[in-house]
Parts: sequence; structure tokens; C-alpha cells
Amino acid sequence: MRIGILGAGGISDTHARAAMAIDGVEVVAVHGTNRDKAAALARAAGAVVHDSLDAFLAQPMDLVAIGSPSGVHADQAIAAVRRGLHVLVEKPLDVTTARIDDVIGEADRAGVKVGVFFQDRLTPDLVAMKAALDEGRLGTPVLASGRVKWYRPPEYYRDSKWRGTRHLDGGGVLMNQAIHTLDTMLWMCGPVTRVSGRVATRLHQVDVEDTAAALLEFASGAFGVFEASTAAFPGFPRRIEVTGTTGSLVHEQDARPAQVADASGHQRVIEDFLAAIRTNGTPACDAREGRRSVALIEAIYESARHNGGPVTP
Repeated sequence: MRIGILGAGGISDTHARAAMAIDGVEVVAVHGTNRDKAAALARAAGAVVHDSLDAFLAQPMDLVAIGSPSGVHADQAIAAVRRGLHVLVEKPLDVTTARIDDVIGEADRAGVKVGVFFQDRLTPDLVAMKAALDEGRLGTPVLASGRVKWYRPPEYYRDSKWRGTRHLDGGGVLMNQAIHTLDTMLWMCGPVTRVSGRVATRLHQVDVEDTAAALLEFASGAFGVFEASTAAFPGFPRRIEVTGTTGSLVHEQDARPAQVADASGHQRVIEDFLAAIRTNGTPACDAREGRRSVALIEAIYESARHNGGPVTP
């Protein structure tokens, strides 16, 4: 299976390392706006570096992994889909549901698969946690909570051309860091029917939120509480709790650094996606599933614009 890497930043390096760890997978092409970084990534992967998106997409390949800034994900995904290529996109699939709907429509017409890197859905501990919920071992769902209280230093935003910008990051801590946890809560607990949220910029010099809190109402009748920040010094473990009438489960994970060192989670996502291609199955997170967390974040932003009033995603 031949994979092309779109993007040359830290997460694209993770995609390349994850792909190269899989037997029978070859990274064949790299394109990124930073030519030096793209060339270095291509050398490490034994791939060809391309100076334009068109030249990149013209090289024979089967799958494109996109790790570019979030606000261009849909444009690049659509360009690849129109070439008949399968696409696996770093979260979020894009920064608006409108653009995600464009991707879904194009992929349906082309008959190709689009997936999203939400590696929590294949993390063994979280898979076991979801199984307990699905099998009713916790009784009737009562409460769920997610906490992403991390810290990013000022240079994390200052030294980036796109992080913390409305047009390329799509938002702040919700759309970038905390979207993993929101996706996991939706995957575990089911759809949210109503949300009330507030956002603020408490520390960083950015035009998006670095802090957010939300109250969730799930279709199951359970309530949820969510809090997230990149201004919570010194940074704390990510925590997910689910409580039912007969039991509770808690999952903690060390605060994720900006640079992903362990590519095993992304490797599982690629392996799952390749299996879906071979069997014509559905990947762990396809485009329609990847849309759900962005829709919820849009609803939180809408609620925040109305002083925390309830919104239906």
C-alpha cells in the first residue's frame, strides 16, 4: 500500500513513522509548504518530495494522510478524493461542518473512503471502557465528564503561523487539543441533544479560546460536564469518567505534549483504515463519525456567543 504524506510538521512526521512501522506499507511522496521540512521528512521516509499539490497527487499512490493546518484539510481531502484516492485526515476533518459535508459528498461520489485520526477509538483501555457501557455493566448511564487541563507555553502559539488562528485552527483548545476527548465521549456515551458552553482567552495572545467549559445532555438522559484549557499550568492528566447506576469507570492519560513521540496510536488507525479498504468495511472513525465532534464544538461556540444559552448540535 502506497501512502503520500501531506504536511511536513510534527504530526506528519508521526503519520510517516506510523506508516513505516506497518508491513507492506510504503511512504512514497511528501508535500508541505515548508520545503526544507518536507524534504527532510521525505529523506527519512525514502520518499519523493513535491513542490506542488498537483505534482504530489499525480504520483501513483493509494492513500493520502493529511497533517496540514486544520483549515485546509477539506480542500486537500477533496483534491485527493477527486483523484480517486482514499484519505486519512488528522483531526479535525475540517474546522466547519459545512466543509466536512463537502468532503463527505465528494467521497460518496468518488466511491473512496475518508477517515479521521481519532486514535482513542482504538486505544485498548478505552475500547474496554466502551464495551462495559455498551453491555450495560454500569447500569443506566447517569453522568459523564471529560477534563483536558493542559498547558502550552506562549511560544507554542507564537512560533506557529496557524495555531490559535480562526481561519486555520478553526478555534482554540476545543477544536485543536480537546476534540479528541469530545470525540471519545460521543463515541462512548452517544449523541448530545443539548449543550450549554462558555469560552474565554485567559492567558495566550491568540484570537481564539484557550479555556472552555460545557454542560452536555446526552440522548440517553445522562448529563455531562466538560472542561478544557491550554492555560492550566503546569498541565494535568486527561481524565474521562463515566458513571451509571451500578458502577463507574475512570480513565486517565498523561497530558499530551505538543510533539507526539509515540506513533503507536496513529499506527493502529492506519492499520484499521487499510483493513477497511481491503474489506470494503467502515473504519473506526469515518468522515460522518468525524463530523460529530466538530458539530458539537460549533454548538458550544454558538452557546458561548449567547452567554451560555442551550443549543442543539
